[in-house]
Amino acid sequence: MSNNIVCHITSAHPRYDVRIFSKECVNLTNSKYNVYLIVADSKGDEYINGVNIIDVGIKKSRFERMLQIPKLIFKEVLQLKPKLVHFHDPELMFIGVKLFKLGYKVVYDVHEDLPKQVLGKYWMPKIIRPVISKLVAYFEKNCAGKLSGIVAATPIIANRFSKYNVNVIVLHNYPMLSESSVSNIRWEDREDKLCYIGSISESRGIKPLVQSLGYSNVTLELAGSFSGDISLSNLKNIPGFEYVNYLGVLDRTKISLLLSKVKIGIVTLLPTPNYLESLPIKLFEYMMAGIPVIASDFKMWRDIVLKYNCGLLVNPYNAVDISNACRLLISNNELAKKLGENGKQAVLKYFNWEQEKIHLIDLYRNLTKP
Repeated sequence: MSNNIVCHITSAHPRYDVRIFSKECVNLTNSKYNVYLIVADSKGDEYINGVNIIDVGIKKSRFERMLQIPKLIFKEVLQLKPKLVHFHDPELMFIGVKLFKLGYKVVYDVHEDLPKQVLGKYWMPKIIRPVISKLVAYFEKNCAGKLSGIVAATPIIANRFSKYNVNVIVLHNYPMLSESSVSNIRWEDREDKLCYIGSISESRGIKPLVQSLGYSNVTLELAGSFSGDISLSNLKNIPGFEYVNYLGVLDRTKISLLLSKVKIGIVTLLPTPNYLESLPIKLFEYMMAGIPVIASDFKMWRDIVLKYNCGLLVNPYNAVDISNACRLLISNNELAKKLGENGKQAVLKYFNWEQEKIHLIDLYRNLTKP
C-alpha cells in the first residue's frame, strides 16, 4: 500500500460536496496526502484542486445506488491500494467493514444521526419508521467496532459511537474562512431582506416561514433545491409567497454575494428528532457573513445564539413569532448590526473549519503511524 494515498468514497453525495471535497479532500492535499475521491455521477474522471476524482457511473435509482454502486467503488479502491479509506454514506458500511478485514485503515464519516433521521423520512410509511430506526441503530452499532475510526459531525453522534469504537473524533461542519462573505459593504447599504439558503422542505419549516412574510411584508431571498415533500408550485399557494424571491440553486460564490446584501439569515427548522441535535452549516454561514440569525429555539442552538448574542430565537411553527423577530431586526438597525458583528466574531474565533481540520489530520496520523 502507498504511504500517502488516501481515498474518500461516496455513492450519494455530489463530487463537489463542500464537506467532502472542499473541506476534507482539498485540505488533505495541503498536508501532503495523495487524495482520491470516488463518486457516482457519470460526469467523468477529473483532477481538480489537487484531488483525483474517479467516477464509477450514475445512480439511476436509490435501489441501484445501494446495491450496484458499492461494488464498483470497492473494485476501484482495490486498484488504488490506499493506506486509508474514508467513506461518507451508510450504504457503504459493508464494503467499509470488508476493506478493514483486508487490512485497510477505514474511517466512517457520520454526517447525520441516521437512526433519528429515519424517523423523519417523508417517503417512508410512518408506521415502520421506528422499526427501521432501531434496525439502523443496531446495524451501525454492529459495524462501528469493525472499523478503524469514526468521524462525527456533532458531539451527540460522537458520544453514541464512542461506545463501540475507541477512535472517534468530532469534526464540526463549520464554514471555511476563505469563503467569508465579500462584504466590505456598509450595513446601511444592505437591503431590508432576509434569506434562507439550503434544502427546502416542510420539515425545514418553509411553510411557516413563507406565511410569516405576509405579516412582516419583508422579502425573502430563497436559495436551494426542493425536497420530495414540497415543490415550488406548492409554495406558491401559501399566503405570503408574494414576498418570496426564489433564486434557484446557487454556487458558493453567489451564496457569498447574497449573504453580503441581506440583513437577516433564517434557519427555522422544525423540531424533528434529527434537527433538534443538529448544527446546520447555514447557521454559521449567516454568522460569518455578519448578519443576525433568526433560529428555532432548540437547546443546542440556544446555547450558541444566546451565549454569543448573535440573533433571536423563535417557535418555528409560529408564523407570527417569526414575523415579529424579523420586523424587530429590520426596524432596529443598531441591534441587527450588533448581533451580526457578534456572530461574525464568534465564527472567526471558534466556529470555523480552520480550527476543525486539525482534528482530521491528527486522526489520520494516529491511524497510519507504524
